[in-house]
Parts: sequence; structure tokens; C-alpha cells
Amino acid sequence: MSKTIQILEHSPTLNTVLMVENILTNMDESVITIAELKRKLPKQVNHNTLKIILEYLEESNKIAVSLRGITWIHNTNPNLRKAISKGLEL
Repeated sequence: MSKTIQILEHSPTLNTVLMVENILTNMDESVITIAELKRKLPKQVNHNTLKIILEYLEESNKIAVSLRGITWIHNTNPNLRKAISKGLEL
């Protein structure tokens, strides 16, 4: 089976993506494992679907994935964005 067909079988809905984003943005910890994330989700999500969502969030620079787990890194604060754009590059 090709990857394209496999992805179509496990394509996440917008509600599922938003549900995962909500958990990640509101977590108390700075790092969360996939197993912890699955436990905190209000409904069960297929593992392959969750992997697709996490890949999307990582590619869109909303999360960072490391050996320790997943960290939410996206920041929409306009003052921070302005400071970064005017910042000194080292």
C-alpha cells in the first residue's frame, strides 16, 4: 500500500488537530511524552493519526520533538515577534 493511500486512511479531522493543539498549549509541564499526551486527550486517537498531527505541528514550527518528549514552542505574542524581528543576530 502506498504512503498516500495510508495517509488518507488516517487523515485527522480539524477537530482532532485542534484537540491535540489544545492539550499541548495548556499543559502544565514543559515537555510531554506521546503516552502522556494520549492519556490527556478527551477521546482516543489512532496512533498513526496522532503521528500525522505531530508531524504537521512540528513542520509548522508549533512544537519541538526531542528524546525527552514534545514541547509547545509557538508564540503569538506580537511584542515578542517585533523584538525578534528587530533583534541583533549573533
